[in-house]
Amino acid sequence: MRTIADLEATSRAARRHDVPCGDGVMAWRVWGGTAHGDGAGDLPLVLLHGGSGSWNHWARNIGALVRAGRQVWVPDLPGFGDSARPPGGGDADSVPAPLEAALQSLLGDSEIDLVAFSFGSMVAAFLAAQRPRRVRRLVIVGAPGLGIEPLKPVVLRPWNHLQPGAEMEAVQRANLQRLMLAKPESADELALAIQALNLPRDRMKLRRLSRTDILKRTLPQIGCPVYGIWGAEDALYRGVQARIEPVLRLAPDFRWLRSIPGAGHWVQFEDAAAFNGALAQALSEPA
Repeated sequence: MRTIADLEATSRAARRHDVPCGDGVMAWRVWGGTAHGDGAGDLPLVLLHGGSGSWNHWARNIGALVRAGRQVWVPDLPGFGDSARPPGGGDADSVPAPLEAALQSLLGDSEIDLVAFSFGSMVAAFLAAQRPRRVRRLVIVGAPGLGIEPLKPVVLRPWNHLQPGAEMEAVQRANLQRLMLAKPESADELALAIQALNLPRDRMKLRRLSRTDILKRTLPQIGCPVYGIWGAEDALYRGVQARIEPVLRLAPDFRWLRSIPGAGHWVQFEDAAAFNGALAQALSEPA
């Protein structure tokens, strides 16, 4: 996927399911197989996006997963994208309950393989700890909440006082380069378009758990296999990358951590080929 037209085509190819959530719905998109989870692939594969995101955080990965025979389910998490806010709060700990209710509605008691990015990693870890029969394996990507601070804090430029146009685009490009992407050329027109679609629809702006060690404290409660995939240049862990794996090893069935050279926080977008290869390995190993 290279262009905005590719993104639009991927969106059109999805089947959409809306499940009640809060004062509205939780929007899900599914690719591959059939609409009821009994088609391609071993088990349903669920992808959870990051903060200020939506399904399109996975735009460069969905096609490869479908071609590999997986049925891919991607929600806009409550409070993001096309989904209403969760009924019980405004942070990651309020999302597992409506997420599990949606999974029950869409997939019944089926196990899932669960892959989650950034904010979504905390949601996924809570779900795996609370619903051990739901999650067969967990792959976390660029997760916060490990109790590790970067050597240099990431400071983003304010943008929401600006009118759409060149100045706003310049600020959003700069923020992408500071937080999400390691190489300047990765902040391309597609990345900017995804950011422009997602940022105005973020209704969970006062997130605090990512700045705690909540994921570190949750990992020992997760019984399924746990894998990690990180960008080697992830701004959230700049200068302290060596501290990630010892924390992930708190999961009783931790398998491995892969670091993608030259990629930043949004690793699955910036180096989709390397990420897709690492993810394929995780998904192919015996659980």
